[in-house]
Amino acid sequence: MFVKRLFSYIICSLTVASSLHASVTMPLPLTDAEGTKPLTFKTEVLNLGELTYQQPRTVVFDFTNNGSETVQITSVKPSCGCTSVEWPQSLVTPGQGGKITATYDARMLGYFQKEIEVRVGAGEPIYLTMQGRVVAQATDVESDFPIDMGSMRLSTNKIAFDNVNQGDRPEANIYVLNNTRTVLKPELMHLPTYLTASYHPETLAGGRVGRINLKLHSDRLKGYGLHETSIYLSRSLGDKVNSENEIKISAVLLPNFSQVTEADLKTAPLIILSADSLDFSAMTNKKTATQTIIIGNAGLMPLTINSLQIEGLALSVSLSNRTIKPEKSARLKVKLTPSLLQEGDPQPQILLITNDPTHPKVVINVKK
Repeated sequence: MFVKRLFSYIICSLTVASSLHASVTMPLPLTDAEGTKPLTFKTEVLNLGELTYQQPRTVVFDFTNNGSETVQITSVKPSCGCTSVEWPQSLVTPGQGGKITATYDARMLGYFQKEIEVRVGAGEPIYLTMQGRVVAQATDVESDFPIDMGSMRLSTNKIAFDNVNQGDRPEANIYVLNNTRTVLKPELMHLPTYLTASYHPETLAGGRVGRINLKLHSDRLKGYGLHETSIYLSRSLGDKVNSENEIKISAVLLPNFSQVTEADLKTAPLIILSADSLDFSAMTNKKTATQTIIIGNAGLMPLTINSLQIEGLALSVSLSNRTIKPEKSARLKVKLTPSLLQEGDPQPQILLITNDPTHPKVVINVKK
């Protein structure tokens, strides 16, 4: 009898335990099966640049659930009362995106760095950061530093040294904003021998602005005319060369006429053109189209075309004579191949470098 009651008690206990187990609600996981955080933020650090005093700024941190489980953000806590936050209260399913908005009140002048703690379930928190500087009168980061290179933003990624006389050493500046909260050391890669760079300062604290000074040594350029190259900004140790960190450099080298006197100008060569531009827009239905410009010399000394360059794969040129005697002329034939025109290409042009002191550089624009 005792054995029978004991057996009934065990069966009853197992039934109750099974029932209780079936009613338990499991907590939503923070991580997936492999232990990776399913909420991936597009960026965890936002540099707001300069903010105007007492003008609140709102930013958005976008995220995606890249995990395999449905999760829920349980809390979002800013590091101080100067920041207010909003976040989705609903469940976030795999593949779903969302956003956390944060507003900084900008009621204190100077640099700031505010953290926001995001918790998903009971796991380790994710920290988001806003940083910048509150000033009496602010400037716009995106307009002052429009070139986004990830951890750094630049004032420009194109430097043109135009109309450089042989022997000159012109300089240009690129301003750099450290877009992170860590110290970075900007450095240029693939500098040609005719370019040197200096960095002010050499290391850049988070949120700070620095300056890269570029100096062109024109005496190291080979030949008159247009010289083009690309250099690259190293944002961290081991950074690689790609289109994202490319900076394009161009320079037009001209003869040095600084020693020319008024008497020299009276006897110097003088270039004249039958046309300073060409219009091929009505001829693009042909396989090729050709036009001719007459180049004359109205001066008293021979005119020399030191350099003849074209921009655009669709153009080809031929010049009947590079040295033109006084009161004589040469024929410049320009051929356009419409099939080689690419959408987005710059306007084709022809660049002439001459020994005419008043017209050392002549540009002929070509309308396609």
